Amino acid sequence: MRKSGKISTLLSDKEKRFNLLAFITQISIIVIFLLSWEILTRLGVINTFVFSSPSLIIKTIKELFLTGHLVTHLTTTFLETAIAFVLGIVLGLLVALILYSFKFIAKVVDPFLTLINSLPKVALGPILIIWIGANTKSIIVMALLINLIVSIVTIYNGFLNIDENKIKLLKSFGATKGQILRKLIIPASYQTIVSSLKLNISMSLIGVIMGEFLVSKEGLGYLIMYGTQVFDLNLVMSGIFLLLIFSYILYKAISLLEKKLIKE
Repeated sequence: MRKSGKISTLLSDKEKRFNLLAFITQISIIVIFLLSWEILTRLGVINTFVFSSPSLIIKTIKELFLTGHLVTHLTTTFLETAIAFVLGIVLGLLVALILYSFKFIAKVVDPFLTLINSLPKVALGPILIIWIGANTKSIIVMALLINLIVSIVTIYNGFLNIDENKIKLLKSFGATKGQILRKLIIPASYQTIVSSLKLNISMSLIGVIMGEFLVSKEGLGYLIMYGTQVFDLNLVMSGIFLLLIFSYILYKAISLLEKKLIKE
């Protein structure tokens, strides 16, 4: 028992050192990239008008913060992403349950899901603007169109991968369809459902940014589009930089939530 405990401790320490080394390497790559970028712009090798520079990006973000625009853009994008994310997960789970429970509906709907999923959603942007209007609702619907199909397919496939022998065993004991869903299908697909959160949050953010490109007057997508229109590359690069940080924070938040829920 003591030996097994020592071995598990050694393996845990080794894994921690490995993760720490990977993290340090990641940070080093980012720092080297940013330093190289800044040095090359100061030496005149890179044109700051076209590519901007880290110092100019920081300056632009500082100006946005001081004017109060930074908080407005971040809040707008966050709220739109959060709404689309929650709707995508809830509707995705409900539709996946319906498809699993009714095989005929799943057979009929399957080609349509594939067709809608392969359709470039940005092509529907002008139609959404006409139907819903140039407002926040059309942005959320755009994001929902992108994340919903992915959520449905991911969760539904998780249901289909349940061991058939376990289902037959429950049926042999007289379990109803509803009992099988509650006691076996959903609990056994728990990790798949939770893992789909990470995919859903990224799809939601992509949809929101695409929607903001088209109709918004606030948000990170609008910030990038406006900077492009006025040829302010510092503003464009600042928007992209903020979007990278924003997406990373969302991804890490979902990853932490995933670990916590799976442990529980």
